[in-house]
Amino acid sequence: MGAATKNKRQLAHATKVFGTDGVRGEAGSHITPAFCIELGIAAGLYFRALAHKNKIPLTNKILLGKDTRRSGYMIENALVSALTSVGYDVIQVGPMPTPAVAFLTADMRCDAGIMISASHNPFEDNGIKFFDRYGYKLDEEAESQIEQIYLSKQMLASSYKTGREIGSSKRIDDVVGRYIVHIKNSFPKELTLQGLRIVLDCANGAAYKVAPTIFKELGADVVVINDEPSGFNINEQCGAMHPQDLANEVVKYRADIGFALDGDADRLVVVDDKGNVVNGDMLIGALGAYLESIGELKNNTIVATQMSNLALEEFLNARKIRLVRCNVGDKYVFDAMKQHKSNFGGEQSGHIIFSDYSATGDGLMSAIAVMALILRSRKKSHIALHPFELYPQKLINLNITTKPPLDSIKGYKEMYKRIVDSGMRTLIRYSGTENKLRILLEGKDITTLSSMCEEVEDFFRAALG
Repeated sequence: MGAATKNKRQLAHATKVFGTDGVRGEAGSHITPAFCIELGIAAGLYFRALAHKNKIPLTNKILLGKDTRRSGYMIENALVSALTSVGYDVIQVGPMPTPAVAFLTADMRCDAGIMISASHNPFEDNGIKFFDRYGYKLDEEAESQIEQIYLSKQMLASSYKTGREIGSSKRIDDVVGRYIVHIKNSFPKELTLQGLRIVLDCANGAAYKVAPTIFKELGADVVVINDEPSGFNINEQCGAMHPQDLANEVVKYRADIGFALDGDADRLVVVDDKGNVVNGDMLIGALGAYLESIGELKNNTIVATQMSNLALEEFLNARKIRLVRCNVGDKYVFDAMKQHKSNFGGEQSGHIIFSDYSATGDGLMSAIAVMALILRSRKKSHIALHPFELYPQKLINLNITTKPPLDSIKGYKEMYKRIVDSGMRTLIRYSGTENKLRILLEGKDITTLSSMCEEVEDFFRAALG
C-alpha cells in the first residue's frame, strides 16, 4: 500500500482519537499494538476513576469481544495486556455482535465493555468501541476524558500495577446463550416462525453463529449465506452493505423475507419476498406504526436522523406520531430517545434501537421485531414493509484527502443557498468513520434533484480534490 493511500486512511484520526462511533482506522498503521495498549490503559484508568467518583463498587472486570477480522487477534491481545497491567480482570468472549457485548457487559456486572470492530468497513480496517457498566456507548465527554489520559504519557507510565495487583484474563465461550435468550425474549410468546422461510446473510461477521441459531430455535426454515469467515472476507460483497446476493437468494428459494447484517451485527437491511431491498426509512416507519398500533410506542415519539426522508415524517405525522431528528450516529439517536422519553428510533442505514431491550442498534433484535410485525399484520413482507412512498433522495459519497471546515470552502455558502432556494432538503457532512464527504439531497422533482446533484458533486470534486 502506497504512502498516499495510508495517509488518506489515517486522515480521520490525525488530530482526534475518537470518531462518531469509537475509534476506527487501518489495522497495522493507525490501529497498532502500541496505540491499543496506551488507549486500553487510558480507558481502564477512566473507568476506575469513574466508579470511585460515583461511589460505585468495582467488580474489577471488563468484558472484551470482537468481530471476525484477522487483526482482531492483534488488538485483543494488546488490550488484554493493557487492562491487566492496570489491575483489571478481562473476560474474553471471542467473536460476538456489538449489541451482545453491550448486553453482556451489564448482564455480567462488568465495570465496562469493549468491542473490537470496524463495523461495516472492509477487513483492512478495525476499531474499538467502549461501553459503560450499563451497556451504553460512551458520550463525547467520556471519550474526551479518555483521550486526555491517553495523551498524558506520564500518567500512563505511572499506572502499572505490580505483584498481586496485576490482573488476569480468561476466555469464556458459552456466554452467547445469555444473548440468545435475551433476543428470543423480545419476541411475543404467542408467535412462532414455524412455516416461514428466511434467508440470512451474516456478512462473514460476528453473528455467523448466533444469528442462525436464534431463527432456527424460533422455528424458521433458515437459509444461511456468508457464514464462513476467513478473517479477510468480512463485509466483502455481502451483508448489509451489499444486499444484492441476498435479494437473489430470497427469490431463488421463494423465501418470505431476507435479513442482511453487517460485520458486527448492529445494522440490519431487509429484503422482502419479491426481492426488493427495503429502504431504512420504510423500515422505521413500518416498525414505528406497528409499535403504536399495539400500544408499545412510548410518548408517541420516534427518533430518526437528519438523513431520514421527509415522507417518513409526513407518514408518522398523519398517524399523530411525532418524529424527532438528531445528528447521524446511533449513540445520538439513543441520547435523543432518552431526552424525549421515546423507546424507539433508528437510522436510515439500518441501525435501529428498541430501548426497552437494548441501549444500542441491534440487527437481530430489529429482525425479530420485523417478523412480529409481519405475523401480526398477516401480510406478505412486500406489503407490510412498504407503508408509504419516498420522496426522491440521493446520497453521494466522495472520497477526500482533506477535511476543511465547510464554511471555509470558497463558494460553499452560495451553493448551499441555491440548494435551499430550490426547495430541496440537504445534509452535507464529513464522515466520522471514513475519509469521505457525504452529501444528501432530497426533493419532490427527480429531474431538478439529479441536476442539482451533478452541480454539487462537481463543486466539491473541484474544491476538495
